[in-house]
Amino acid sequence: MTSRRLTRGTATAGALLLAASLVACGSSGPAGGGGGGGGDAAQVWALQDTVLNPIEQASIDRFNESSEAGDFELATFGNDPYKQRLRTAINSPQAPDLFFNWGGGNLKEYVDAGRIEDLTPLLDENPELRDAFLPSVLAGAELDGSVYGLPMRGMQPVVLFYNKDVLDAAGVAVPTTWDEMLAAVDGLKASGVTPIALAGSQAWTELMWAEYLLDRVGGPEVFQNIRDGENGGWQQPEVLEAMGLLQDLIERGAFGEDFASVGYDVGGASTILAQGDAGFHLMGSWEFTNQLGQSPDFVTGGGLGWAPFPAVTGGAGDPTNLVGNVSNFYSLTADSPNREAAEEFLTTALTDEEYISDLIEAGDVPPVQGVREQLQETDNAEYSTFIYDQTVEAANFQLSWDQDLSADEATVMLEQLSRFFLGEIDAQGFVDALAA
Repeated sequence: MTSRRLTRGTATAGALLLAASLVACGSSGPAGGGGGGGGDAAQVWALQDTVLNPIEQASIDRFNESSEAGDFELATFGNDPYKQRLRTAINSPQAPDLFFNWGGGNLKEYVDAGRIEDLTPLLDENPELRDAFLPSVLAGAELDGSVYGLPMRGMQPVVLFYNKDVLDAAGVAVPTTWDEMLAAVDGLKASGVTPIALAGSQAWTELMWAEYLLDRVGGPEVFQNIRDGENGGWQQPEVLEAMGLLQDLIERGAFGEDFASVGYDVGGASTILAQGDAGFHLMGSWEFTNQLGQSPDFVTGGGLGWAPFPAVTGGAGDPTNLVGNVSNFYSLTADSPNREAAEEFLTTALTDEEYISDLIEAGDVPPVQGVREQLQETDNAEYSTFIYDQTVEAANFQLSWDQDLSADEATVMLEQLSRFFLGEIDAQGFVDALAA
């Protein structure tokens, strides 16, 4: 996992700068809690985040003060040890009662093992709880028609960012279709700038192009078949078609010649865009935060633009579909001795007005119905409402492939994608490598 999972969308300038400074690090054990199974308190496990952990702690404190169901403790962990610690604890008496996760296939191994509580009955009993969340985000923790998690942090869709001055100088319009995207690439290249900034030293930045193109070509069902091992998986014809489009983009010189040496964590691709050396940058919504921290004049001066990913003419995918980090979720372990208290917490705490307001103030865009007016009052309302509106209108929100696949398959997929971008294999070679 990279630092992209921790940086966020919009906020006050101070909160944005703080969020942008977060790094993927932390202790290998719990901070602020007693650890799974420790004492009589119910355990909530979450990822360390210096901005959001205090908000989560405050939410737990309010619940403990107002409910007679029981006490909860928050335990937080650094990125690297979290998944390993959870995987070890989930099958033991040390399992937490509620735990942070990314939804989708990230939960699948635990669901298949019967270690996660199906929350569908809870939502059926509390329809107002189901209705409180944006459907495309709530679906991010749905497997085989059942819901196994409730959203507890903000949304991070992938957005097409652009430099307005660069596009204007080249006479290039913001593309709404793939054909217009190709024309924009040709126009920018002719003007002497790299059409698209890409931090190609990290394969997850390349992944966003494959994710959106497969969705636009075939719709979300194609990747869902891959994840679930159905209908030929990677050998579905839509995969080859989408990768063919991406191969054409690469061979047109869209990413320049040096993208493989550019990094994201050190601000490389973001700086290329801000300094006018590229026209576009496809990145998660946290890019706004990073740009405001690294190149504030570029943002406040109106040079940064953003738009949805273009539609593919004739493709089966709905152009409102999104990819990215849907949200983070709280899930309930199946053998929790504090099940009733945990269900009460899930039912009340995640949609509490104070909790939602705290998230918005910290820079998150919560996946909750009816918060648009609050977002309009933030310092960066134009951007935060864009993210919110995109998600409200999305027919589907696909979790990033490297989170939705098993760890082993994600590793192979990223390795082959890197080879693909470097021209070591073509579209058919990519399909063949993953089908194998």
